[in-house]
Amino acid sequence: MRAEASELAADRALLGRTSTAERVADVLRTRISEGFFAPGTRLAEDAIGSALAVSRNTLREAFRLLTHERLLTHELNRGVFVRMLSVDDVIDIYRVRKMVECAAVRDLVAPPRDLDQVMAGVSDGFEAAESGEWQGLGTANIRFHRAVVALAGSPRVDELMRGILAELRLVFHVMADPRRFHEPYLLRNRDIAERIGAGAGQAAESLLAQYLQDAEDQLVDAFGELDPA
Repeated sequence: MRAEASELAADRALLGRTSTAERVADVLRTRISEGFFAPGTRLAEDAIGSALAVSRNTLREAFRLLTHERLLTHELNRGVFVRMLSVDDVIDIYRVRKMVECAAVRDLVAPPRDLDQVMAGVSDGFEAAESGEWQGLGTANIRFHRAVVALAGSPRVDELMRGILAELRLVFHVMADPRRFHEPYLLRNRDIAERIGAGAGQAAESLLAQYLQDAEDQLVDAFGELDPA
């Protein structure tokens, strides 16, 4: 946990003097969505609490919140672990993604005003791929989809998707070759962004729906390879 504690210490400033369990949970959720904590990782209270300079009670409340979001799991007499997802989780995550993401772009008939974050997700993905930073590519992909959902202009939907996409990052770990999984979607992200930028909502929705179905199929197949039975 030394490396993890060192990285988390950099997030201490984000908490400020009025630190709350919700803010701690947000830091940890972000770290999970960025691939910092892999499924099955045990979260050491002492190391994380020290890195973030928060009390044990605050940290435990943050763990409770993230357990409720299905990102962590508590094992009696063993501690708190990053959750390991199943194929049923994959199917349900993509069920939600199809409903929310497709709806976010469906009714666009003009270029949205807030397109910068969508395009940043695309460019960050290409930069990560050029540098061979495949974990960074996965993070850029998640940020791209968060930005697409943000076009709906709903804080409640944004909050929902933060949790869904953090869970998704835990699913990505099932792919033995992250480059092979993520790289082909770079051009598809760009195509979707271009349709959004042109105000062609139905065309963007069509591309996005097929994109999500293809990704779901790949991930389901990957789980099948892990457990052929």
